[in-house]
Amino acid sequence: MKKSIIITILTIFILLSNSCKNELTVNQDRLGWWHEARFGLFIHWGIYSVPAGIYKGNDIPGIGEWIMNNGKIPISEYAAFAAQFNPVNFNADQWVSLAKEAGMKYIVITSKHHDGFAMFGSKASPYNIVDATPFNRDPLQDMAAACKKYGIRLGFYYSQAQDWHHAGGSAIGGHWDKAQDGNMDEYLDKIAVPQVKEILNNYGPISVLWWDTPEGMTPERAARLLPLLKLQPGIITNNRLGGGIDGDFETPEQYIPPTGIPGKNWEACMTMNDTWGFKTNDLNWKSAETLVQNLIDIASKGGNYLLNVGPNSLGEIPEPSIERMKQIGTWLKTNGDAIYGTKASPFNIIPWGRCTQKQERGRTRLYLHVFNFPADGQLQLDGLQNKIIKTYALADPAHEPLNLSLQDGSATVDLSRVKQSEYATVIVMEIEGTPQVYDAPEVTAPATIFIDSLSFQISSNRPEVDLRYTLDDSEPGISSYLYKGTVKLAADKSLTVKAKCFFNNKAVSGTTQKFFSKDVPAAAVIPKKPEKGFTYKYYQGMWSTLPDFSTLKPVKSGKTADFDLSIKEQNESYGIVFTGLIQVPADNVYTFYLESDDGSKLMIDGKELIDNDGLHAMVEKTGELALACGFHKIAVLFFQRGGGDGLNVSWNPMGKPKLKLAPELLYHDKMK
Repeated sequence: MKKSIIITILTIFILLSNSCKNELTVNQDRLGWWHEARFGLFIHWGIYSVPAGIYKGNDIPGIGEWIMNNGKIPISEYAAFAAQFNPVNFNADQWVSLAKEAGMKYIVITSKHHDGFAMFGSKASPYNIVDATPFNRDPLQDMAAACKKYGIRLGFYYSQAQDWHHAGGSAIGGHWDKAQDGNMDEYLDKIAVPQVKEILNNYGPISVLWWDTPEGMTPERAARLLPLLKLQPGIITNNRLGGGIDGDFETPEQYIPPTGIPGKNWEACMTMNDTWGFKTNDLNWKSAETLVQNLIDIASKGGNYLLNVGPNSLGEIPEPSIERMKQIGTWLKTNGDAIYGTKASPFNIIPWGRCTQKQERGRTRLYLHVFNFPADGQLQLDGLQNKIIKTYALADPAHEPLNLSLQDGSATVDLSRVKQSEYATVIVMEIEGTPQVYDAPEVTAPATIFIDSLSFQISSNRPEVDLRYTLDDSEPGISSYLYKGTVKLAADKSLTVKAKCFFNNKAVSGTTQKFFSKDVPAAAVIPKKPEKGFTYKYYQGMWSTLPDFSTLKPVKSGKTADFDLSIKEQNESYGIVFTGLIQVPADNVYTFYLESDDGSKLMIDGKELIDNDGLHAMVEKTGELALACGFHKIAVLFFQRGGGDGLNVSWNPMGKPKLKLAPELLYHDKMK
């Protein structure tokens, strides 16, 4: 009996194992084209392009497609924009051919955004471009035909949860019109499920389904939509359905993860200006250089780049977007081989740019993307152990070999004959086998400043190497200190630690260096009458970076126990300045952590310690300084433009764990 049970269990295990392996293989097969593509076009287009950021003569803060929510526009008033939406200049052929000229391999276009308006003919709701506008035509049919013509894959964005028009649809921040109230399950059954069926059935092959903001989605609700994917067997989906469904790829928005997302497929979606949907007054355009280098950076970390355009209500892509797409396309015509079908860089850090790679027939082509062209024309690449077959400029059709020298684990390429390319110059290095790289070792420490003594560690991902270091700013050699464990030492002055990897008594990596500064603790201040809690000033406005709050009039001000965002009066387009005192328990070196979505800054004793400014998702940055026991002035400046928000402030005294700044340490000077 026991034997038969064991055999049955083993059989089931083997079947499940094979099933998992088969599923993994199928998933990677479905994603094969997507990994090859690396670059796609995002299109946010809808009736929000009619008001274009302006409602009743007022510029509504926030991104263009969120105007209904940010302006709290009643359903009946917002729906009236449909009658004004007549994109007579829309030409799918022009849009798709422009994407092809830009070097993009796929398109994801909004079929329905959060405003609930369908950009296709839908039988589930008359609130769509065919039935509710004078245009009376289905642009997605035209897009499908044009994509087929130009060999571009087509994908649809669909807002499955948020729907500010149909009763029961969710809304971040809550409903503002009674007509929005209803049962979400009924909304899903009557609107979302039928419409997803329509977009998957009526437009030929669909390669991507891009969900968004799963507000209110549960596993049970997600289960209503998942079976529909069988209508397009080869389709891939993102990670925003909700209900615990991972999807096929991650979607960092408006930022590039510093190290990519190891072990995950990912796609960074980003705008050319600050908004996704068209907004008349958003003229904050990124340069073509920034966009090209973003593409390279993302590819070097193994990701895809989904770059957005927001057409206007006439169906026209803004001219600055067209100009930049053509500039990107020009660069890709020469350098596309260094992007399409490439894998992530085998190097951790390259100071002058980025690297992508391709393996083929026992060889690897390393594409060295040079952002900062060396002034002396000598490009140094550290740590590569493979035999180098040939090095040449990708833009050189003759692939004329470049002079190369090798010394102490470094290869130096002579670029004196290479003409610099606009945005990035690509050098191809062909090597035998797969890359074998000894990255420079990492020097880590609790802090890079100290009062009397310091400690540090040196590590490498290659266990076979010896780690040698110096403390006098000299290059590590075979006779330098051999690292055997955490180094602790007293020092009466600042110093630089340099470290390098050695194998068989030979240098095999570049050099890492870390500077340690001996500091005197900043003196404490003496408040007249300290009282628990912070003071704050709350502002409203639309910014891409932190404004000069001192020139603005606050909407309100008051006191709060800590860095509490619940004092906000709206979910987007606001800013807060927190000011007060922090009670430091002892002379020590303190590391502060500032995490925010969107931008923030941390000031200690009137000096900027951490700059985490700009538009981004939750990102954490750190700063450190030596503080004397007592009270110190602290200020945190924060702003939120659109999407989710968040603010966390933490610290750790040297030698102690990281903790959120506790309210009992936070004060303000009542007599100030």
